[in-house]
Amino acid sequence: MGDFTLELNDDQQSVRDWIHGFAADVMRPAAAEWDEREETPWPIIQEAAKIGLYSLDFYAQQFFDPTGLGIPMTMEELFWGDAGIALSIVGTGLAAVGVLANGTEEQIGTWVPQMYGDADDVKVAAFCSSEPDAGSDVGAMRTRAVYDEAKDEWVLNGTKTWATNGGIANVHVVVAVVDPDLGTRGHASFIVPPGTPGLSQGQKFKKHGIRASHTAEVVLEDCRIPGDCLLGGKDKLDERLARARERAKAPGGERVKNAAMATFEASRPAVGAMAVGTARAAYEYALEYARSREQFGRPIIDNQGVAFQLADMRTQIDAARLLVWRASWMATAGRPFTSAEGSMSKLFASETAKKVTAQAIQILGGNGYTREYPVERMHRDSAIYTIFEGTSEIQRLVIARTLSGLPIR
Repeated sequence: MGDFTLELNDDQQSVRDWIHGFAADVMRPAAAEWDEREETPWPIIQEAAKIGLYSLDFYAQQFFDPTGLGIPMTMEELFWGDAGIALSIVGTGLAAVGVLANGTEEQIGTWVPQMYGDADDVKVAAFCSSEPDAGSDVGAMRTRAVYDEAKDEWVLNGTKTWATNGGIANVHVVVAVVDPDLGTRGHASFIVPPGTPGLSQGQKFKKHGIRASHTAEVVLEDCRIPGDCLLGGKDKLDERLARARERAKAPGGERVKNAAMATFEASRPAVGAMAVGTARAAYEYALEYARSREQFGRPIIDNQGVAFQLADMRTQIDAARLLVWRASWMATAGRPFTSAEGSMSKLFASETAKKVTAQAIQILGGNGYTREYPVERMHRDSAIYTIFEGTSEIQRLVIARTLSGLPIR
């Protein structure tokens, strides 16, 4: 286990510079176009795949970085480039984390490579948890998975929503209810292989921000999948459900984490890093603008009203990064989030991104309000960080419940 440090080593700096170059040279010049088109930027994803940036091997290397900083460093640089395109590049990772967190070694080896494809034929994957009536309240989930023992198949029915890459994915990871009586403890995750009959794309959402990322409903109608597509396997599920039923008889017993919550818990610091990247991009643009823009015969950065804003912006960004790095290091070191450090990092970083991008618009004045300048897009993009993978309100609830020792329901 690597010692905690606030300085990237030579290898990490080299990787960071490499990602930054791709973000600056490939992503940024294309950002406005794909934001307007509101389409998945397949050519950019393919360019990332050609250089190894969109690949299982690259993300595995960053995931297993002994310092824990590989993933947050990667996310910050990509989202510095452009949030919409970056989410199209990294969105597959949430589905991959879902398999890594819940699957067997065989399932990981079989399905995760198929989520990415290769440089000549890139693929994407989707993690499907939220539903029209079950967003923050995962206990209200209605999508059902029923086991057909005679055919050794699971039959899935329901509608998922807000799924990144939903409907266009090669592989879908779907969280469904297997035992309604157990609430969130009766959930399980399933792989839906490519081309499975019964899975279709529902509504594609026209979004306020991150418009280069595809977000849609996923409809499951008598969707039959092989028995071995249950992540973790049926024996493990049966054992977990049996323990949950016993604990359900004894209030105050040990809680059992459901599949969706396990995935989100692992990914929250990474979302915080995304927010840091967007905030940093807006801050840097506003800083350069303030240095070059003159009013009353001098650069506007000479005015305290502007200079103090920039000072606050930088301070908040650095503080957010430190929270993200702490949580990422703790996760890699196997240290429990006894004070909900993962949720802290996402909460503070996402709120910082919204605030900093709004301040950037203010510094640019009327120019900042137009699409001729990127801070307007960055501000629209930043709104999602306080919403997806747990709203800011849910993060505060998780933190408060963790500090109080009360169960998180």
